[in-house]
Formats: sequence, C-alpha cells, structure tokens
Amino acid sequence: AIYPLDVTSYDHCCSFIRAVEEEVGPIDILVNNAGITRDAPLKRMQPQQWQEVLRTNLDSMYNMCQPVFDAMCSRGFGRIVNISSLNGEQGQFGQANYSAAKAGIYGFTKAIAKEGAGKGVTVNAVSPGFIDTPMVRQIPENVLQTIIAGVPVGRLGQPEEISRAVAFLTADDAGYITGTNISVNGGVYMS
Repeated sequence: AIYPLDVTSYDHCCSFIRAVEEEVGPIDILVNNAGITRDAPLKRMQPQQWQEVLRTNLDSMYNMCQPVFDAMCSRGFGRIVNISSLNGEQGQFGQANYSAAKAGIYGFTKAIAKEGAGKGVTVNAVSPGFIDTPMVRQIPENVLQTIIAGVPVGRLGQPEEISRAVAFLTADDAGYITGTNISVNGGVYMS
C-alpha cells in the first residue's frame, strides 16, 4: 500500500504510522528517505529556502523515528536507516541548507543508535553520492558531465546500489552494525 505523507508535520507522521500499523502491523523497519533542495549561495538564500530544507530533510527524521522508536525497543527489534548525502559529508557550494540538514542526520543517527543499541534496535545512515534520479537529472547537462568526470568510478550511481546498502543494514542478522554511515558515492568522498 502507498500512503501520502507530509514528513514535515509530526502530527501527520503519527497519523500515518497509526494507519500503517492498523493495516499492516508493527513497524520493524523504517527508512527515512525524504529530501528536497532549495539551492542558493548563502548570501542570497532566503529564510524560507533554509526552513523548507531543514523541515523536510532533518525534522522529518524526528517526526518519523520518535513515534516508532519506543515500540521497536519494547519489542526488542528494529532497523532504522536514515538517508543522508555525500554533501552532508563534504559540504557543497550553494547548499548550506541541504548540507547542514544532511550532516545533522549523522548526529541524530548516532544519538538514537546509542539509545536503541541495548534493546535490539539499530540505527544507521546511508550517504548516496550522485545517483541517477530525477533530482540529479535536473542538473544542467554540462554541469552534470563535469560532476561525472569527477567521480572516480566514472558514472552516476544507480538507485539499486543504494537499496542494496539499505537492505544490508535492515537484515535480521545486521544487529551488530549500529551508529554508522555507509557512503555509496563512487569514490567522490572517502572518509
């Protein structure tokens, strides 16, 4: 089933989670993958651009995790994967808002990983690089070719390469991996 969801609203997230639990059952796996861009150099970035990106890309983490976290801990099992970004690791010109939000995901992930570690709940992050998605395909072609030329593996990543990392972290037998980040970026940024 597909449900519409406004991840910027805590109340809407709680209603969504209740609906899913009533129809499907308890939520054991949560993948937070919301993200928008509102790019501008800081000197021209408007407060609305900052706020929209932080609400969607970072506040959504709290809005979705908080309502499911206690139940996961009580049941003794849960897998949370928060999708961050290469630009949260390295920063990016014109993306102070996006880079800040995506970097904030790391601190959030590590903090709640410590809270769930002894209760069977793992919390990790995955940081995609430039992936062949509609958002990346909006980049002007000449700029995109320059980006691809800077990727050591010489291409954009595929969505399936991200989903494999997520599947690995959500597996039943991945219980010893928590509070970490997996960078899937073709070698652009190596930490």
